[in-house]
Amino acid sequence: MHLLSIENLRTRFHTRNGIVRAVDGISFAINPGETLGIVGESGSGKSVAMYSLLGLVPSPPGRIESGRADFEGRDLLACPEKELRAIRGKRITMIFQDPMTALNPYMKVGRQIMEPLLLHEHCGPREAFQRAAQALDAVGIQDAAQRMDRYPHEFSGGMRQRAMIAMALITRPALLIADEPTTALDVTVQAQILALIRQRQEALGMAMILITHNLGVVAGACERILVMYAGRILEAGPARDIFHHPMHPYTSALMRSMPSLQGSGGELFTIPGMPPDLMSPITGCPFAPRCRHAQGICRSAPCNLQEMETGHGTACVRVQMGELDSRTP
Repeated sequence: MHLLSIENLRTRFHTRNGIVRAVDGISFAINPGETLGIVGESGSGKSVAMYSLLGLVPSPPGRIESGRADFEGRDLLACPEKELRAIRGKRITMIFQDPMTALNPYMKVGRQIMEPLLLHEHCGPREAFQRAAQALDAVGIQDAAQRMDRYPHEFSGGMRQRAMIAMALITRPALLIADEPTTALDVTVQAQILALIRQRQEALGMAMILITHNLGVVAGACERILVMYAGRILEAGPARDIFHHPMHPYTSALMRSMPSLQGSGGELFTIPGMPPDLMSPITGCPFAPRCRHAQGICRSAPCNLQEMETGHGTACVRVQMGELDSRTP
């Protein structure tokens, strides 16, 4: 039984200059306790897809034009706002990309961590304060009770991110969405934050969706990976299979773009070209203009995810037809 099942989600932004097809018909599911990674370049639709589930896409200009998102027997996309508010922050929580902008600069950190308890569990102020201090302590912030009285600008970047984690986990959610949780942090702090999230996930037994553009981040943290590009899922499968046997040229190109400690010292590989204009309808594979393996059929055939091995699917038409091994440089 899936914890969350998404079918044919389409989210578009209706602007003065045209319609931006930010999320273009994606489908996937996540099981209880599972860790799912969503990777892709900036602008591929990773965050917008998650914001759509939680009703966080600004409207206007954003509009969810189709899809279902079944969570614990309810369709999140059809929930009344009052019902969605009861789920958001309680059963599904989110760690946002930039804690400095996600945290209210005018409110003390402790008050912000207490807020989910006051809203969703109707705790008294004293109990909420004690549980919030315990949550801060659990994410590794020393002198937690004293730091409850501080403002976000008095915390370092790593401490703000830890406070965001404490706030996201304080209601013991069934699903945590971590949106680029290590952005703008130095490498040492990144490793600490990822280890902390993983530790708390295991302790609470919750599922997690980890959004990132860094394949290295998901390599050791996720059981399954979705590779998104131009609002679509181009490849999906177990992490081990995707890293050892990628089935889409875009996935292979992302892996080649990763710096290596064993590198030759030469020029780093970059994917040629630019992502497509999402205001223009895309026929065929959206990656075709940048793909050295693309042929005429890639620009005309539908780009649909098809399972090739157990749990491992690709949207590459040439791989589906057996004409291409996507691991070829």
